[in-house]
Amino acid sequence: MAQIEDLLAQIKNNPKNVRFADLMKVCNHYFGEPRQQGTSHCIYKTPWAGDPRVNIQEKNGKAKVYQVRQVLDAIEKLEEMKDG
Repeated sequence: MAQIEDLLAQIKNNPKNVRFADLMKVCNHYFGEPRQQGTSHCIYKTPWAGDPRVNIQEKNGKAKVYQVRQVLDAIEKLEEMKDG
């Protein structure tokens, strides 16, 4: 768990330079195994209504910045749901 928290802190501090493998570890921890993988995309299901998925994509070993921000927003929403 400490490793995931460390990765999450690093991602929050520098969302423009995130290794795809690190973002995938964090997503696997918070959202479970992806519904789709094996292509350049990994799609994770989230527990809320609306657009209940998080989509991440690898580009040259890195994660796309806008997708990193979407993951951070989804994790924040998930934490709020647990607290509230």
